[in-house]
Amino acid sequence: MKEGPLSSPSTSIDPMPNINYFSEDVAFSLQHEEKISQWLEDIAASHEYQVETINYIFCSDDYLLDINKTYLQHDYYTDIITFDNSSNHHLIESDIFISIDRVTDNAKEMGIPFEEELHRVLVHGLLHLVGFDDKGDDHKILMRQKEDACLSLL
Repeated sequence: MKEGPLSSPSTSIDPMPNINYFSEDVAFSLQHEEKISQWLEDIAASHEYQVETINYIFCSDDYLLDINKTYLQHDYYTDIITFDNSSNHHLIESDIFISIDRVTDNAKEMGIPFEEELHRVLVHGLLHLVGFDDKGDDHKILMRQKEDACLSLL
């Protein structure tokens, strides 16, 4: 049997994207998905992590509040919840839920463009996955510095 182009060992088939974007109960579409995905993968790699799969799910305040109550037993609004589904160290698998309502309100409150705040929240979730936390004042300061450094690369 003659090998065809798809059966040749040297032929590669485009892999599934490592970073995916979905919307739940909001009409939202991320601009510049490929650029943002590459930026996030580069940040992960700079921390010696590889992205296996990250699913970013954009949603409303109420949707995220329900997740916060159900899975974390927290009864308050938040802009992001990151679920680390990784089973191997330095290989990222995650579902990250982002409230578009919170991002919009936070951007207005801080007087910055929506996209800037959205990018900060996107990288914030990734930074949690590579080992940073924001519990306590010192950690919050370091997280903000890391976010700023990452934003400067975009």
